[in-house]
Amino acid sequence: MKLKLFLLSLGAACLAIGAEPADIAFKSRLDGSDQRYVELLPPGFDAEKSHDALIALHGHSSDRWQFIKDQRGECRGLRDVAAKHGMIFISPDYRAKTSWMGPKAEVDVVQIITEVRKRHRIGRVFIAGGSMGGTSALIFAALHPELIAGVCSLNGTANMVEFAGFKDVIDASYGSAVERRKRSAELHVERLAMPVAITTGGKDAIVPPDSALRLVEKLKKAGREVLGIHRENGGHASTYEDTCAAMEFVLLRSHVRP
Repeated sequence: MKLKLFLLSLGAACLAIGAEPADIAFKSRLDGSDQRYVELLPPGFDAEKSHDALIALHGHSSDRWQFIKDQRGECRGLRDVAAKHGMIFISPDYRAKTSWMGPKAEVDVVQIITEVRKRHRIGRVFIAGGSMGGTSALIFAALHPELIAGVCSLNGTANMVEFAGFKDVIDASYGSAVERRKRSAELHVERLAMPVAITTGGKDAIVPPDSALRLVEKLKKAGREVLGIHRENGGHASTYEDTCAAMEFVLLRSHVRP
């Protein structure tokens, strides 16, 4: 309880970000297509110093500008925590408005991390997102744990095998049923060794919380650094305070990991 109150107080003290976003285009090494992401440098950015990076993944039907411009709690919360900790904030399209971190999106995010590391002095890379983005953050972290220091999933699902929503677009993005199992974080707990924070709502009818809640318990049983913030009366959204608390937990616990 003391830890949660401490984290909530930190979240409430998040600072506003003041830098101008840069819309960056790149050629995907997968198929040569034009892809984009937005980069937001922290206040007082010093190119000679090392900065951690936070990749923020947008929700279904949105794009790279959601976490840059939107004033909803999840978006403001991640921006403000990044600014507070001097982090480079990256918000990619990750291939499509409905990709759900399919194979093409996965390759693009790996490429983005590589390119950002070439342009800046990057310490650790964290990944977060809301809804489809929260799901995709878990997927990417489980697929590439060597690249990710911590993950914050806001109102996402951890099991794509049982998730019935948006079936047509997810099937088109994944290409085969095999990919659903491969991209179910709950089925690959052993790969989530980094700190994980997950927010869920008990009345979320868009992305039901069941698999995410099970993942939290499995991570706890495995002795991992995990925070679950569940609001029984909550819907398909996380508050600003819960978002900041979740992201602060990931950053705090990543510092104390052996």
